[in-house]
Amino acid sequence: MTTNHRAPLSAVLITRNAAAQLDACLASVAFCDEVVVVDCASEDATAAIAERHGARVIQSAWRGFGPQKQFAVEQAKHDWVLCIDADERVSDRLRESIRAALPAPTFQAWRFARCNKFMGRYLKHGEGYPDWSLRLFDRRAARWSDDAVHEKVIAGGAIGTLEGDLLHDSAESLESYFAKQNRYSSLAADAALALGKRASVGQLLLSPALRFIKFYFFRLGLLDGLPGLVHILVGCGASFAKYAKMLAFQRKSP
Repeated sequence: MTTNHRAPLSAVLITRNAAAQLDACLASVAFCDEVVVVDCASEDATAAIAERHGARVIQSAWRGFGPQKQFAVEQAKHDWVLCIDADERVSDRLRESIRAALPAPTFQAWRFARCNKFMGRYLKHGEGYPDWSLRLFDRRAARWSDDAVHEKVIAGGAIGTLEGDLLHDSAESLESYFAKQNRYSSLAADAALALGKRASVGQLLLSPALRFIKFYFFRLGLLDGLPGLVHILVGCGASFAKYAKMLAFQRKSP
């Protein structure tokens, strides 16, 4: 790995059974000064692939997405961290933007666009793009939230924007994507209920409809063809499922 930054950089990711995607991901962060992989009991070759790329592999029990990512950040040797998922890749343009930003950082946290591949097509509109993601930051000034799902980086100061895309290429089937959205809607419902929030029939009906109008028409998801339509409809379904699960819990509660 090269060390052409004045501020050394650690690439950090969490994994579980990510062998099918990990090679491309780790190759894209080879410009970083170190790579830290926090793995949760993978049963495939995830750990071996990570070690072959020179990554430092740490085995750790699952904490939830936000806490797990923050734990991984804390294991890095350097304060500047680039957080990436196993099914993501740093594009050439984004790599050069990161290299240009770090010699004399003007911000303590940076965001960039994430380009999502769905049904064989990189989405350029709707909910799939630009999907701004804050993933490059000085851990002394920012950290991951404690959310079990829909986790985000919380930064104290101004946030810069870098050119170039983070390519999200999950290559998962529609069946597995639906299953993931079902899990996420359950986690989101549980998190909302834990905060004392309550759902209504109005939210159940209006949230998916407003979401569709926003992303399909105003954010031009219609220009992404069938993949764009399906992607938005799945998101609307997840919104419906979240409120339905909250209402079901509320009806059972005294």
